[in-house]
Amino acid sequence: MGIIATIALVVLGISFMVFVTFFGRLPALRGTPISWLHKVIWVHFPNFLKSIDRRITGGRIAPACSRFGNYMMHDRHPSVLIFFLLLLSIGEILYLPTAWPQLTPFVKFTGTISIILPYIFLYLAAYTDPGYITPSNHSSEMSRYPYDFTLFHPGTECHTCHLLKPARSKHCSVCKRCIAKNDHHCIFINNCVGANNHHWFILLLFSTAVLTAYGGILGVYLMAKKMNFFFPYWALLPWNANNGEGMPLRDWLVIWSWGFQNQVGMGAVTLLAGLTSPLVWGLLGYHMWLVYCGTTTNESMKWSDWSYEMREGFAFKRRMQDGNVRQKDLRIEPGWTRWPAETEQVLVRTENGQMPREDDETLPGYGPWEAVWGLKDVENLYDIGLWDNLVDVMVPGYNFRDEPSAASGRERGGLKQRKKRRAKRIYLA
Repeated sequence: MGIIATIALVVLGISFMVFVTFFGRLPALRGTPISWLHKVIWVHFPNFLKSIDRRITGGRIAPACSRFGNYMMHDRHPSVLIFFLLLLSIGEILYLPTAWPQLTPFVKFTGTISIILPYIFLYLAAYTDPGYITPSNHSSEMSRYPYDFTLFHPGTECHTCHLLKPARSKHCSVCKRCIAKNDHHCIFINNCVGANNHHWFILLLFSTAVLTAYGGILGVYLMAKKMNFFFPYWALLPWNANNGEGMPLRDWLVIWSWGFQNQVGMGAVTLLAGLTSPLVWGLLGYHMWLVYCGTTTNESMKWSDWSYEMREGFAFKRRMQDGNVRQKDLRIEPGWTRWPAETEQVLVRTENGQMPREDDETLPGYGPWEAVWGLKDVENLYDIGLWDNLVDVMVPGYNFRDEPSAASGRERGGLKQRKKRRAKRIYLA
């Protein structure tokens, strides 16, 4: 059992490190042990190594390691993408020769589909234009989403691309381009996740999650079937062994060890799939939660910053002007956006916690300012309901302005009611 335990511990350790790396900076996990571990691993430990390097070598090694780390984590290269492909293909090479002869035609058919789909979606996510903003498509990208005057404001220019930044866009330091509806840069696909490939990324996560779960469950079933053949008194659950009388845990694990070693290739891949599947499902669940909330990874970070400002008493809001005045104000976006809703609030922060002056012409909006103490008191313009959020992600370029249900919902006041409900979800994102 020593080899199996070692493999399991290594896989669990790697999975946990990946989880801490990807989830440690999420707003929802701030102040938790995961966030603390992320700081230890990626901030305090590197600083400790740098201090040792300065004392021993005068700081000669740290810069080279830092350059290599920056290249691996913050530059565009296919290293992690190749590793992901090798992990998939080598695992299937080890797994299938043992498992395939034991499968029924139906399982072979469904298994083949579950094996092929991650490769298809990986290719589409990696090689689809995520939404690069160029001078030729800048006008159309400016009309993709309206500004919410909270996270995104009109008139902001990208200092690298020298173009006005459309709402929900972000300049990617890895891709060296501005990306429409930038969610994040994913090293596993060597590409940004943006407006045009977000749906392929979601489908890649879903197909990979299904593949790991399918492979893990099927592998356990096949090994259990063989162990039952040679050890009839054994059962998948130790308390069901010996016809329900149970068996010592040590004897139960010894038989499991025999099953892994008897089919070592399939056993190792089954163990890997079973231990990594929760991580993949967790990633999928997080991104589906963002879709449900009508936000992105980038925007959830911005909302987290706003939450801090609100708790400190530095955030204030007031109403946005009506449509007639809107057209006269050059600070406001043009009226040809396709979005079915327009923001009803302006949110600003002050350095000293003093309420802004009502007659300050440099600030958008009209009327008195009101202090904001929590995200439950503000709206997320980009959350238009679960179904429409899903359509916006899965059908890029869908024209919501022509959607009658959205317009009628707004006329009935239903949109305002939805905003109150969804605003509470921003905090959890």
